[in-house]
Amino acid sequence: MDLEAVRTYVAVAEAGQFQKAATDLAITQQAVSKRIAGLERDLGVRLFARTPRGAEPTVDGQAFLPHARELLRAADRAAASVRPGARPLRVDVINSRGAASRLMRAFHRTHPGVELDIVMLLDIDSAVAAIRSGTVDASFRAVGAPGRPLPEDLTATRVLDEPLHLLTGPGHALAAARAVPLAELAGHRIWMPGLLPGSEWAAYYEALAGEFGLTIESTGPNFGSDVLLDTIADTPALATFMGEDTRLVWPTGHGLRRVPVTDPVPVYPHSLLHHRDNPHPALPALHAHLAAATAAAPTPAGAWTPSWTPARTPSRTPAG
Repeated sequence: MDLEAVRTYVAVAEAGQFQKAATDLAITQQAVSKRIAGLERDLGVRLFARTPRGAEPTVDGQAFLPHARELLRAADRAAASVRPGARPLRVDVINSRGAASRLMRAFHRTHPGVELDIVMLLDIDSAVAAIRSGTVDASFRAVGAPGRPLPEDLTATRVLDEPLHLLTGPGHALAAARAVPLAELAGHRIWMPGLLPGSEWAAYYEALAGEFGLTIESTGPNFGSDVLLDTIADTPALATFMGEDTRLVWPTGHGLRRVPVTDPVPVYPHSLLHHRDNPHPALPALHAHLAAATAAAPTPAGAWTPSWTPARTPSRTPAG
């Protein structure tokens, strides 16, 4: 059913005249008559009876009028639901305890008027598909892994380089260290269950292990962070990597230690991905916030990232 014809029918019914409806709609009287005639053909009934004063709805026209108004209200609601700024900004943060989640919490505190939906997608393929389909507006990811180019309609801005820490139990050989040079981790078993093959996380740690001769094990089922912490606390031979901004709580009796890694500092490169043509008005505000926040946390001197990591450039606020 032609919604413009329905809108024209309601205008005539309310105005009582074809000419008055034409003026209200800023179209010609001929266009009004043509739309009404087409709607009557579609419905198979006459909607108006001509009178000396203009036009009055027939019995069928009176029956149709409340439904026509509801059709128009429904159409207006549908259009408003996708109008830029009328819906929350949807951002993928991967998980609730990492750096991306912290950045978005800070953005929410400084921009309380921006309505947010936070989602957590497992892998970059899902994130890219969601961005391209419009399911999400932006996603925090590491980009540039070999064989994983971004589609041309997406853009990525490197917004945060997060240093890695070594997490150990109290009995680990490095538990008392104030910091540990990256080269000294060779020969130590670093356990990271849940590294998804083909993910940007797996590509990052594969590059790190290959360049510095590290032993990174991802064997065994991934039962989540609680079991990982229990195992690290109880197993002196194992350690794991954890981002500096990852926030986990563990029992006091675990005695876990977070040891900064140095010489060089390995950093995980977080980028913000979004569609080049995304019109959501909150995206420029998010970019500006991230530019200010990450300028206060520059990349450590001599930091290490994989060779495939795009260069970090000043964040550019998208037009909008």
